[in-house]
Amino acid sequence: MTDVRISPRAPRLDPRPVAHRVGLVALSTDLTIEFDFARILAPAGIAVYVNRIPFANPVTPETLRAMAGDLAEGAALILPGEDLDAIVYGCTSASVCIGDAEVREQIARGKPGCPVVTPVSAALKGLRAMKARRISVLTPYTPETTRPMAAMFEAEGFELDRVTCLNMTDDRDMARIALDDLVGLAAAAADPASEALFVSCTAVRAAGVIDRIEAAAGCPALSSNYAAAWNVARLCGVTGQAAPGHLMTLPLGT
Repeated sequence: MTDVRISPRAPRLDPRPVAHRVGLVALSTDLTIEFDFARILAPAGIAVYVNRIPFANPVTPETLRAMAGDLAEGAALILPGEDLDAIVYGCTSASVCIGDAEVREQIARGKPGCPVVTPVSAALKGLRAMKARRISVLTPYTPETTRPMAAMFEAEGFELDRVTCLNMTDDRDMARIALDDLVGLAAAAADPASEALFVSCTAVRAAGVIDRIEAAAGCPALSSNYAAAWNVARLCGVTGQAAPGHLMTLPLGT
């Protein structure tokens, strides 16, 4: 048997393999968010560590609320014992249906002391950074799942000029919306009076064409993944434009 020699010189250890790192609690069915985060955040030196939690279609308020019990454990299993710059929960409609404060509390239980970002909290920060008060909203959901989101924006003080939904129930199909169609649908969903357009759902591939959406809609736009990535980049101290789009030129604010 070949003898195995132990090196007399022990390697030095860097504090972190990468300068910045964030956790992501994703849905078991999500086809989009990991790619969006990798494309936007990796070039900025931010590593993304993912854990998935169970989700069963269709997308309804009931199935979304069913995820609440898995959030803390889902967060705890991301680099146990290691610190993160932020941790993201990757579901917009569930953040609304469960309640954004409850989602953030459950994620924080799993990763104490770590800043928590949800698509909802990031979208609200993004709209306020844009100084937009009158907005349009496009969701892929049914009216039943869209109405709580509209009510949330109104409760946060935004005036809704137009709310449009695509009446879809499977988040895997939401991820397959053709990009050209998505741009056209987003443009049609934007009321001319609106100061910004929000495209909901982490499954929808709007983050990769946000500049095209802005050009077609004639106003600043943000999506769930785009807003969350912007929020994360700012928490990690990245001040440059990590991706195309108006929001990526703005500071985080409060």
